Amino acid sequence: MEIIKITLVGLLFGTFGTTIGGIIGVSLKNISDRFLSFILSFAAGLMMAVVCFELIPEALAISKISTVILTIIAGIIIMIFCDYIVGKSSKMRSQNKLLKTGIVISIGLALHNVPEGLAIGSSFGASIKLGYALAIAIAFHDVPEGIAMAIPLKTGGMKSLKVIWYVILSGFATGIGAFAGAVVGSISQTVIAICLSFAAGAMLYIVSGELIPESNKIYRGTIPLIGNILGILVGLCVGRL
Repeated sequence: MEIIKITLVGLLFGTFGTTIGGIIGVSLKNISDRFLSFILSFAAGLMMAVVCFELIPEALAISKISTVILTIIAGIIIMIFCDYIVGKSSKMRSQNKLLKTGIVISIGLALHNVPEGLAIGSSFGASIKLGYALAIAIAFHDVPEGIAMAIPLKTGGMKSLKVIWYVILSGFATGIGAFAGAVVGSISQTVIAICLSFAAGAMLYIVSGELIPESNKIYRGTIPLIGNILGILVGLCVGRL
């Protein structure tokens, strides 16, 4: 019964933050190229902060550097494959590049949410207070991620309800991770490191291959630069919650 409760907590808090962010994202009207470029570059900075200040340091603290590097590479390769499949299956024209970007972001964030769920599940094994504290922090952390996912999907032509559904689905991964963490209890440190590194690789690909190139293509100027820097700073602050 405890496993079910922990899974539901991970599912609730994992979907809450991204859903709120998704609702905010689809509610924004008449998005200019400047603002869209800013949001994409902000999301890039936010993800880079998560990778550099949270995922990789945590993985290196509990595993060998060789394991971390190899798993990061594996995450990048899988995202390249996902990017190819998404682009081929949806037969997207050039004007729908934002839609593809949004879908790739949602896949990457779903992968990133698995280790977050693992952290929630294993934290409840230590103490209930710690588990809830971490779950609440992750919910706040997921709000800007939901916004970053929703805006390119909506701007790319996807209907609002479908965008919200994609956002919620990405949050389900947190519940899956929480279930795994609760089942295993004191989960293997190697498994946690692999999950963290894999998510880091996926997000590195999204930042370098999707967000930054697309934001610079939409608007050339200082706006993408400012968005990227602010994203890194916000990611650093949110990571300390």
